[in-house]
Amino acid sequence: MATHSFGSCSCIVAMIILQFCNGISGITFTFRNRCDYMVWPGILSSAGSTPLDSTGFDLGPGESRSFQASPGWSGRFWGRTGCTFDANGQGSCTTGDCGSNQMSCNGAGATPPATLAEFTIGSGSNPQDFYDVSLVDGYNLPIAVDASGVTGVCGTTGCVTDLNRMCPTELRAGDGQACKSACEAFGNPEYCCSGSFGSPDTCHPSVYSQMFKSACPRSYSYAYDDATSTFTCTGADYTITFCPTSTR
Repeated sequence: MATHSFGSCSCIVAMIILQFCNGISGITFTFRNRCDYMVWPGILSSAGSTPLDSTGFDLGPGESRSFQASPGWSGRFWGRTGCTFDANGQGSCTTGDCGSNQMSCNGAGATPPATLAEFTIGSGSNPQDFYDVSLVDGYNLPIAVDASGVTGVCGTTGCVTDLNRMCPTELRAGDGQACKSACEAFGNPEYCCSGSFGSPDTCHPSVYSQMFKSACPRSYSYAYDDATSTFTCTGADYTITFCPTSTR
């Protein structure tokens, strides 16, 4: 009986130590490519966040790569496709290009349309992480985010449907290789949630954002789509998978 109690205490202590260590050392982001083509992930750290070890790299089919992020890190990830880089690492991409003319994005974000995975990592007295997959800037390839968490409701989110195949003609980009948001395509305030439409009370889902939401119910479909699109977790590591269920 004494041995059993000691074992139980040991497990509790181990969990406490694990959570404590995660809070100090940060978390791990792992990128996996399950597409049958090359993907060039882009990384943008928010102002004030300690940058990750890369801002852009190549990831072949079946490959994975991991990075450590410090507590309090926030930023976004996306996949670039159709990239061509020369021996000096200079070039551009068909979708998700960051405009740096290099494989590294060097502080530049994705040119819409691009599927975005967004994170805010907790720290100190606010240990809770927030994460989402957003189609607010359009869509270029399927992405899923999985959390291997210690505590909290650590749900899987993403957009695993190939929206390029169902993209309306007026939203198509790059010969059908990406799908614009209505804001990007038309620029109207009611689609962009700007001007007099710049609040949750005045900006509502459009027929286009509803199409995105129907196909990918856990993803952000427009600016104020918070209730069903933001996920939380504490003490987790995260895997960002491109083409998580199938290849194209």
